[in-house]
Amino acid sequence: MVMMSGLAAAYSVTTTGTAPLSGWKTRAPPPRVAFQRQRRMSMTTATATCMPREAMTAPEKADVLRSLDGWAESNLLPLLKPVEQSWQPHDLLPDSASPGFREEVDELRARAREIPDDYYVCLVGNMVTEEALPTYHAALNSFVGYDRPSSADAWARWSRGWTAEENRHGDLLNRYLYLCGRVDMRRVEQTIHHLINAGMRLAVDKCPYRGFIYTAFQERATAISHGNTAARAKALGDASLARICGAISGDEKRHEAAYTRVVDELFARTPDAAVRALEYMMRERILMPAYYMFDGKDPELFHHYADVAQRLGVYTIADYADLVEFFVDRWGVAELGPGLTGEGRQAQDYLCRLPERVRKMAELDARRRQQPQTREVPFSWVFDRQVELQA
Repeated sequence: MVMMSGLAAAYSVTTTGTAPLSGWKTRAPPPRVAFQRQRRMSMTTATATCMPREAMTAPEKADVLRSLDGWAESNLLPLLKPVEQSWQPHDLLPDSASPGFREEVDELRARAREIPDDYYVCLVGNMVTEEALPTYHAALNSFVGYDRPSSADAWARWSRGWTAEENRHGDLLNRYLYLCGRVDMRRVEQTIHHLINAGMRLAVDKCPYRGFIYTAFQERATAISHGNTAARAKALGDASLARICGAISGDEKRHEAAYTRVVDELFARTPDAAVRALEYMMRERILMPAYYMFDGKDPELFHHYADVAQRLGVYTIADYADLVEFFVDRWGVAELGPGLTGEGRQAQDYLCRLPERVRKMAELDARRRQQPQTREVPFSWVFDRQVELQA
């Protein structure tokens, strides 16, 4: 995952047309990012102040999740594949122990030379997001309150198994990018280093319900992003690269199924708390986990990467609109009835209207992007070559 492919500034639509794309800051961000972060934090405080106090506390919600350990054993763990049946990065790349290794790498690099820089910007952005896995693992463990690395309960086993499967994603993309010769690997590695140092803003206020909603959105978005990079690689004539991206997308779909099931269960057991948690996350606007990516040069790197992804159709505002509509329908928000408080009914009303609002904004953005104005910015990942953005 890109814990949340996969995966724009937020899983929200802005009127500027920035595409939505696939915790714990130790590095001071660039000045403009710092200003934006301070402003967002102020808005978050105001939002939390204005919203009605929830009937269930965060610890009580964590207790609900811990009570689902037996449920997780039956419904989550089967979605993890046994190690012996799982693909490994080695399976999808030239075999370094093979006598034909150099020839296979030469063929890989020949195919890579035919792929444009803007595609590699998207692929690097996806890979950088995947490589910040330590942050996502820590966040996931915080949702239920488990931090014992050897615990045998179902939630802890899921966390370790999910992390083990996700770990292959960054490894695979990193090795491919190293072999292809098309990107500045040192600058890419610095970006990964910066992102893990910076962490991510996970605006869940210690609420595990919000955390699992965030993760369900993130996994579905990541599956879309990797799936679209696979389709684009195939269209560009590189079937091997398409298989790489497709393998990752397949994992993300299984992981999305898991986290969606968790939220299914929360809606079934505590509908009022669940619908209010979903409303909170939609109002807060889910920041992508790689929002704080920085290459040491471009303080607007994430926005530039997101714009390229939107232009290429890797992840778009229309995709986000599909996500909102899918989850509102999947979790049966419109059908919720008994058990909702007044605040819960208000949340229900807001969420039922949201897909149409987001769809209209996506249509407005699509019309705007039909205009031919473009601009170019240099990306350090591709040796400071210029890549086209929408003006």
